[in-house]
Amino acid sequence: MQNPIFKDMLVLELASVLAGPSVGQFFAELGAKVIKIENAATQGDVTRRWKVSSEPADTDTPAYFCAVNWGKQSLPLDLTCQDDLRQLYKLVEQADVVIASYKPGDAEKLKVDYSVLSSINPRVIYGHITGYGPDDERAGYDAVVQAESGFMYLNGEPDGAPTKMPVALMDILTAHQLKEGLLVALLQRERSGKGQLVQVSLLEAAVSALANQATGFLVAGHNPQRLGSEHPSIVPYGSAYTTKEGRQLVLAIGDDRQFRKLCAVLDAPEIADNPKYSTNYNRVQHRNEINELLRSLILEQEREPLLQKLHQQHVPAGAVNTIPEVFELPQAQHMLLHHPEVKPGIRQVAFQMAGQDRREITPPPGYGGKT
Repeated sequence: MQNPIFKDMLVLELASVLAGPSVGQFFAELGAKVIKIENAATQGDVTRRWKVSSEPADTDTPAYFCAVNWGKQSLPLDLTCQDDLRQLYKLVEQADVVIASYKPGDAEKLKVDYSVLSSINPRVIYGHITGYGPDDERAGYDAVVQAESGFMYLNGEPDGAPTKMPVALMDILTAHQLKEGLLVALLQRERSGKGQLVQVSLLEAAVSALANQATGFLVAGHNPQRLGSEHPSIVPYGSAYTTKEGRQLVLAIGDDRQFRKLCAVLDAPEIADNPKYSTNYNRVQHRNEINELLRSLILEQEREPLLQKLHQQHVPAGAVNTIPEVFELPQAQHMLLHHPEVKPGIRQVAFQMAGQDRREITPPPGYGGKT
């Protein structure tokens, strides 16, 4: 097995909840030593107290915490205490990366902002997550940013209420932005020898992820509306269809050739010949009609045989899986983190590099390193 990519890297995590810690786990999975600096005044990361109803009250490594804290050491410090602050500064002398998630002004009050830490170690790269950027003092919360960035407005059924997504997607998008920024900063440091400040915000990460929904407005003047699982410019794409036995599947028909194959599999080639449905542009104009036709045809089919036929014809389609069903997939099994002492976790590193084996990683630490 080759040496891990970041074998000699030290990462200090001055971050909590989901976005920052997921970046910390990313580096841990790639071989870095990651020390999670936890607030001793509040008994550590708040997610140590976020538990689903089936979890015991006394655990300090609940499922939420375990989502993004594999491979780390826990070091409780009260940064308002001078001795603890000096202990952090000693670590900063050797650190490559610092991950922080303070709201604007708080890092300065604690004397752990980039200006202070870079004076201790000019090579340190400081990744700072805020809710709205360095000039807005509001704390960032995923559900609020989902609303403010338009995601909630766009998510849900046309006649329903705006709907929050079931994962903290704004945190996850922000984490990816920070990973990218930190990797670029590490590359630049190889050339210049100097560290730098990398700033990301939940709102900016969310807006950048609006993608085609944003350009539908900016370029085409179209104000996007809730479509349930429908796609604004492709039909059929995304909606769930129910089969004979009450199970569901999704189609993602990206071109007219795939649509013609779909109709042939459903023994209804005449639909693809109808000028109202023969092109994607026309299908978008007759969205409700074509969906009703497909619903009635798919309702006559059993899901697994239908999916097999569609896959054989390279028609994009898939089952609507429950979470237990997801983790029966071989690809999902490959994403699990295993350790003999704890239940599985989930990887943050979703790529595989040639010649690099998956490395073993320690389970999420108890507060202060307790097991």
